[in-house]
Amino acid sequence: MQYSHEVEQMCCVKKGCDHGPSPIPEEGKWVYAKEIKDISGLTHGVGGCAPQQGACKLTLNIKEGIIKEALIETIGCSGMTHSAAMAAEILPGKTLLEALNTDLVCDAINVAMRELFKQIVYGRSQSAFSDSGLPIGGGLEDLGKGLRSQIGTMYSTDTKGVRYLEMTEGYVTRMALKEGEVIGYEYVNLSKLMQYITEGMEGKEALSKATNHYGRFNEADEYIVPRKS
Repeated sequence: MQYSHEVEQMCCVKKGCDHGPSPIPEEGKWVYAKEIKDISGLTHGVGGCAPQQGACKLTLNIKEGIIKEALIETIGCSGMTHSAAMAAEILPGKTLLEALNTDLVCDAINVAMRELFKQIVYGRSQSAFSDSGLPIGGGLEDLGKGLRSQIGTMYSTDTKGVRYLEMTEGYVTRMALKEGEVIGYEYVNLSKLMQYITEGMEGKEALSKATNHYGRFNEADEYIVPRKS
């Protein structure tokens, strides 16, 4: 260690107190985090890219400083899906600090990683107070039974009003109107549809079985197809 001449000429004053780091809550216990290996928890981070064209939600499950599970969800940019595929290969097995300093291919994913890092090192993880944290695989619970991202896509104009395109339940096929106002919608659960088709069911039957509706759908006096009407 090199010291300047001025520092070398100084006398030594002893440190009076040293309380160490403040404890943070993680996985059901209070931890005095001094090294990356002291950090554990499952948490989420959201980031956007520089031109604000797309966004990423990143979920990481970290055990003793090492990323054991990663869920990467992107929206708004076609290139981000490929970036997410690469980042999903890159992240598991890295330490939290390595991941923070790794190029995750896409601005939005990098920003999400930064935000997630800040949350988890300050004890703001989702599993802060859950005993032993969440098992590897806990990140998949965000996707639900169908293992699809929770997506809502709506479009509207001042002159023509709103169009429901996609809900958490699925792909919206028809909107139900009464006196011109929306009172419900019909949707196709794409996870169930693909499951039925891969099991050998005929397309029309699978589509019918995977179709459902929400709201006062049967009370409508008009039905419109949101992508056409």
